[in-house]
Amino acid sequence: MSDVVLTRGALAEGDLPLYEGIPLARITLVDSGEQAAAAYAALLASDAIGFDTESKPTFRKGEVSTGPHLVQLATDAHAYLFPVACLPGAQALKAILESPAVLKVGFGLGNDRSALKSRLGITLENVLDLGETLRGPGHRGTVGAKVAVAHFFGQKLQKSKKTGTSNWASLHLTERQLLYAANDAHVALRLYRAWLRSGVA
Repeated sequence: MSDVVLTRGALAEGDLPLYEGIPLARITLVDSGEQAAAAYAALLASDAIGFDTESKPTFRKGEVSTGPHLVQLATDAHAYLFPVACLPGAQALKAILESPAVLKVGFGLGNDRSALKSRLGITLENVLDLGETLRGPGHRGTVGAKVAVAHFFGQKLQKSKKTGTSNWASLHLTERQLLYAANDAHVALRLYRAWLRSGVA
């Protein structure tokens, strides 16, 4: 497998057009057995899915995170958000993440494996961290989604720090939270497809 090496300074975002992302109409917050069954069927039917997690931030010194509080999975057409506190989706989520038949792709997944194991008893299988893959061998650090979007799509990925550090353990996520979380997973899958099309994979 060949590598494409991207660095933070490789592309200036400047006046790049904005990356629009997946719309709210194609996002499902999985909070019922029916929705969990539909998500399970759609996600396991895919060869690859976008993957990410969100956790309520910790602000006090010595405070231990109880996350992840939200797990995001996306097909090419739809994004499914699984609140960890919501029991209806727990078994479906475990089955999907532990399935060796479906590739889960994302960015910065270093802590997700241990957090999912310790908090939810989930053993991640068949995972690709694009942040490491796009960096290439012999390079330090990881590539973020913003740099990858600029490189592959010629667009600017906007990410709100305020939303990113919001309360992901809330039982009532805002529209901004839903869009932020869904697009973290969906853009990873889109970038994976673009990487494959580029011929360097």
